[in-house]
Amino acid sequence: MPLPTATRSLSAKLLVLTVLFVMLAEVLIYTPSIARFRLSYLQERLSAAHLAALAVEAAPDRMVTKELEAKLLAHVGAYTVDLVQPDSRVYMLARSMPPPVDAVVDLRTATFVSLIADAFAALAQPRDRVLRVIDRSPKDPAQRVEVVMDERPMIAAMIDYSERILALSVVISLITAGLVFLSLAGMLVRPMRRLTESMVAFRRDPEHAEPAFAPDRRDDEIGVAQRELVAMQDALGTALRQRERLAALGTAVAKINHDLRGILSTAALLSERLSESADPEVRRVTPRLMGAIDRAVDLCGQTLSYTQDGVLPLRRAKVDLAALVEEAGAEVASSLRLDGGRAEAAWTSRVPAGLTLSADGDQLARALANLGRNAVQAGADSVTVEAQRADGRLVLTVADNGPGLPPRARENLFQPFAGSARAGGTGLGLAIAREIARAHGGDLRLVESTGSGTVFALELPVE
Repeated sequence: MPLPTATRSLSAKLLVLTVLFVMLAEVLIYTPSIARFRLSYLQERLSAAHLAALAVEAAPDRMVTKELEAKLLAHVGAYTVDLVQPDSRVYMLARSMPPPVDAVVDLRTATFVSLIADAFAALAQPRDRVLRVIDRSPKDPAQRVEVVMDERPMIAAMIDYSERILALSVVISLITAGLVFLSLAGMLVRPMRRLTESMVAFRRDPEHAEPAFAPDRRDDEIGVAQRELVAMQDALGTALRQRERLAALGTAVAKINHDLRGILSTAALLSERLSESADPEVRRVTPRLMGAIDRAVDLCGQTLSYTQDGVLPLRRAKVDLAALVEEAGAEVASSLRLDGGRAEAAWTSRVPAGLTLSADGDQLARALANLGRNAVQAGADSVTVEAQRADGRLVLTVADNGPGLPPRARENLFQPFAGSARAGGTGLGLAIAREIARAHGGDLRLVESTGSGTVFALELPVE
C-alpha cells in the first residue's frame, strides 16, 4: 500500500484542522466582541449628546443659535437630543422635521444575550432605520439621555470592525497553525511517518526487512511505540525465518521419509535375524539396536507429522473418554526408554465410565499418548489421568511421578525442537498435543512441575 499524498497526509489534515479550530475560536470571541462594539458606539453617541445638551444649559437663556444647534447635532450624529435631569428639566436639541422613529433601543434593560441578538440583527438589517436610543448618561447616571439617530453609520462601523477582526483572525490562525504544525510535525507526524514507512517496508518483505530506523530515546507514547515496533519486527522476522526453515525441513523430510522408512525396515529385519545369533554378545546388544531403530522410525514419523499437519482436520464423533484413555495407556505402555528397553510404567485412569465427548478420538488419543510417552521417557514410572468438568469445559489432567521439567524445558515449553526435557528429544510431543487441543477449541497448559512430578491439563470445550 503506497503512502498517502501530501494533500491527504496527516500533516495536511493537521494543518487544516488547526486553522479551522483557530477560526472557530475567533468566531466565538467575535460574537460578544461585536455586541460590545455596538454598545460602545451607542454609549459614545450618548456621551456626545450629553455634552451637547450641557452646551444648551450654559447658553444665555438656555437658547442656542440654529447654526450652533446644527453643529452640535452633526457632532453627535443625531436628529434630536433630549437630556432629562432629576428635577425633570429637559434640554432638547432638534433638527426641524426629524424623520419618524423605526425602532427604540433602551440600553437600561439590555442583557448580554439581547445585546448579541440586536448586534447580529443590525448587521442583517436590509433597510436604513431611524433609532431612538435611551440610556442613563455615561457622564452622570442620575440623568437620562435620549438620541434619535440613523442606524446605517453604526452598521457601517460594525462592518468595518468585523473586517478588521476577520483579517486579524486569518493572520492569527495562520501563525498559530504554522507554529502548531511545526511543533507537532517534529514531535508526532514525522515519527509516525517513520513508523508507517517501517511497517510498509516490513510488510513487503517481512522475512528479510531490516528496521527502517533506530528508536528514539523518548519516554512518551511515540518512543514506546517505536521500540515495541522494532522489537515486534525482530521477533516476527525471526519467527518467519524459523517457519521458513521448518517448511524446508518438512519438504526435505517428506522426500526422504519413504526411503528412510524402507532402510529402517530392512535394518529391523536384519536386527531380528541377529537375535537368533549363536553369539551371546550379539544377542545381548540386539535389543538396544532394535530400540535405536524404533526410535529413529518414531522420530521420522513425528517430524513428518508436525511439518505436514498444518490445521488439523478433525473427524468429530461421540467418544467414550474412559476407553480412549485406556487406548492411550496401552500405547504408552509400549514406549521406549532411552536405553532401548521396554518401559514398565503404571497407567492409571480415573475417568468415570460413561463420560463422552464430541471429539476426534484418534487425535485426542494421540495427544494423551504424547503426554504419557514424554513422562515415561523422562523417567516416570506412574502416570495418572483424571477428568472433571469446570465452567462448561472438560479438563483432563495427566500427572506423573517423574523428576519434573528442567528450567530450560520450561522456558521453551511447547516450542518444537527447543522444549524437550531430555537429551536427544525433539520437543514435538508437547507441540503436537497442544495443536490437537487448540484444534478442538481448547488448550494444553502446564499446571505444575516439581521434583515429585509434573501435571498437565488438557482443556476441551463441552458442547
